[in-house]
Amino acid sequence: MFTVDELLDNHYPSLQRRPLIGPAARMALRHLLHEKDFVDFAKTHPHLRSFEFIEEVLSYFNFSYTVKHQQRENIPPTGRLVMISNHPLGSLDALALLHLVGEIRRDVRIVANQMLMQLNPLHDLLLPVDNMRGNTPEGQLNAIEQHLDSDGAVIIFPAGEVSRLGPRGVADGRWHTGFLRMAQNTHSPVLPIHADARNSALFYGTATLSSTAATALLVREMFKQTGRQIRFTVGERIPFHAYADMPLSLREKTLLFKRHLYRVGRDKSGVFATECGIALPEPKSDLKRELEACEQIGETADGKAIYLYQHHGPSTIMREIGRLREVAFRAVGEGSGKRRDIDRYDQYYRHLVLWDRDELEIVGAYRLMPTQEAVEQHGLSGLYSASLFHFDEQMQPYLEQGLELGRSFVQPRYWGKRSLDYLWYGIGAYLSRHPDIRYLFGPVSITQNMPEMGKDLLVYFYQLYFAPESKSPARHRQPFQVPESSRLELEALFDGQDYAADFKRLKAVMSNMGTAVPTLYKQYTELCQPGGVSFLDFGIDPEFADCIDGLVLVDSHAIKPKKYKRYIGSHSDS
Repeated sequence: MFTVDELLDNHYPSLQRRPLIGPAARMALRHLLHEKDFVDFAKTHPHLRSFEFIEEVLSYFNFSYTVKHQQRENIPPTGRLVMISNHPLGSLDALALLHLVGEIRRDVRIVANQMLMQLNPLHDLLLPVDNMRGNTPEGQLNAIEQHLDSDGAVIIFPAGEVSRLGPRGVADGRWHTGFLRMAQNTHSPVLPIHADARNSALFYGTATLSSTAATALLVREMFKQTGRQIRFTVGERIPFHAYADMPLSLREKTLLFKRHLYRVGRDKSGVFATECGIALPEPKSDLKRELEACEQIGETADGKAIYLYQHHGPSTIMREIGRLREVAFRAVGEGSGKRRDIDRYDQYYRHLVLWDRDELEIVGAYRLMPTQEAVEQHGLSGLYSASLFHFDEQMQPYLEQGLELGRSFVQPRYWGKRSLDYLWYGIGAYLSRHPDIRYLFGPVSITQNMPEMGKDLLVYFYQLYFAPESKSPARHRQPFQVPESSRLELEALFDGQDYAADFKRLKAVMSNMGTAVPTLYKQYTELCQPGGVSFLDFGIDPEFADCIDGLVLVDSHAIKPKKYKRYIGSHSDS
């Protein structure tokens, strides 16, 4: 905790040179700032740090907060995030907000001025900015952006000071643009959280006469909040593209964010386009119990389990799969826009689940369905792919011996860790148990976030090298057409005679655009010998953030021997 001597020495050293004022100021401030109460609290709880310290402070003041249960889901448990809030109280509102967010994610940090840094037990949660002297060193700003770049969460009060009483009631003063600059630099979504509380009439009256005097009263105001409550309204997340693409200055956008926040506080629609919050994680113990009751069809070299799950009534597994789908798909600019990505097909499709036993986490999943069974039980409309593509009679042989694959995901924390390869190992285990299945097919997406020229490149390239040899048995219901202007450029770029050379050229051009060939496109086409893979058609999926779907068809009889042995044959040998 802080003492008045430390506060004055660190922030107002000039008082040391004014002996007549210094001692008097120190005595007055000791009373005004409740120094004895702080010192006693510190002596009673010397061991408390971080969130435990916050809990004890809120308990000491009998200060609580309310928030609607479903609004908690608007706080994503992972991923970079800039949270903005008005600042009605000055201290307890900040601690209560930290507590609220900390219940969902422990990587939250709050941007605080140097005076708050005097609270040593909170150091781990604070990112300092030197508001009191009107300048913020570049190193402090870099620390905030580094936390965001590492997918952390940051709380910022854009006003930089406590709300004041004005003609329209208690509200923040002018907002600084710093929060927006940091959000844009790190491509972070912004989450507005409105706080409904107020200080005393004495504080607001003093503030009209002297901002400095009002600031000195804030500790007394904190003690006046004993036994009171603050109400938080957590708005929906504002994605990066919703504000970054606007042709406005930082100042103009900042004004819109402020208006958006106060509209959220009045339960009105905001200014920016938003995303529905994603559901909170399911209890790990429930997931473990339900998964261990499923059939285990494989195990990875590093000890992860591969389960085959089929939905039966209320299910923690299905809710968590739906949640993680939405997390993973939104991370690449896709997603259903719902709390969980679950549809009617999930009720009877199988689900291949990769389970991390150590972390008790679903790493990823693949949805699959024997197509003949689906058609027999539910008709052709029982296939998810049939909702996107029209099948003609030439599709019948593939349906009779087919397995539809789709909705595959790996949650972001496991990206780059062979997780997708492990899921393919699980598909191989399933195929080894069902030798009657020959064909694998399903929609493979291209994110809407892909540059337009990147979409044209991918569709043109995969149609050039992997179009069916004869008339396609499937047509997308909303076909994607490469514009004629792009087609002429692409014809000059790819000669269509040398796949390896053209693919190398494709990767180089996409790299120059700051993007890459989607992993599944590479995975499917590298799986088989020539002629074993085809893309039947491409189209736009309006129900899935307008991504582009390519319908891939794989003949398992054409899988390369080495890959066949790895994914399928290894299970037959065991």
